[in-house]
Amino acid sequence: MSKDGDNGWKESVWNPRTREFLGRTASSWGLILLFYLVFYIFLAGMFCLTMYVMLQTLDDHKPKWQDRLSTPGMVIRPKADEYYEITYNTQKTESWDMYAQTLDKFLSPYNNTAQVEKNNECKPDEYFKQEDSGDVKNNPKRSCQFNRTILDECSGIIDRYYGYQGGQPCIIIKLNRVIGMLPGKDGQAPFVTCGAKKEDTEKIGELQYFPPNGTFNLMYYPYYGKKAQVNYSQPLVAVKFLNITTNEDVNIECKINANNLPIGSERDKWAGRVSFKLRINTI
Repeated sequence: MSKDGDNGWKESVWNPRTREFLGRTASSWGLILLFYLVFYIFLAGMFCLTMYVMLQTLDDHKPKWQDRLSTPGMVIRPKADEYYEITYNTQKTESWDMYAQTLDKFLSPYNNTAQVEKNNECKPDEYFKQEDSGDVKNNPKRSCQFNRTILDECSGIIDRYYGYQGGQPCIIIKLNRVIGMLPGKDGQAPFVTCGAKKEDTEKIGELQYFPPNGTFNLMYYPYYGKKAQVNYSQPLVAVKFLNITTNEDVNIECKINANNLPIGSERDKWAGRVSFKLRINTI
């Protein structure tokens, strides 16, 4: 490369005569940097202002929009695995003790002492509505007591093994929380029914529900959200299988029955129901 060519390349980076760096003087670079600094500060300010205005339209205690199914989902406890299969042997304590321990842990917040301390005694069979007064929020909202003694033989108090040792296991059912849901009209409370799938109809035997008739009392609704109703205790229904066929798989489905909640939908055919398999081995 010639000396002139080499000098030309160097001067394109730094020209000592005009004191230009990459073709621009210090003042030119300064103006460009100042422009972009002001430009990005303006963008950041617009973003912050937009977020601030948007946040002013939100309620800390209740979502502005709820894109949900018209019927809530159901879950059971104990939940053995993702396939909802409960299998154990009455002769092997280690096979069913884990289920009893799971229910103990799940029901501990429902101890009568804990419920009396945190929640109110409510009037049954009617909604416990706690409306706001215009812009004045009625928070925190009170919650109704659900004492585990309501579950009677499935409370873990009368029988600390929840029937698993004697081959009459208890399954606890709850509805998923939905803010503002009123699951029943004309004073009719929703209730749970369980039955066997077609192929196992003769195997399921007799069932017993706690509370009686497997109802979710209306006084536990509506639910106002985790922040607004901090001590909310979801109502539960327990199902006790009294004489289910042993040493065979029994496929069971439980569903919610309410006069204003459809069962299943095009979006989710399992809305308002839950299926599981129960097998009690005795040999």
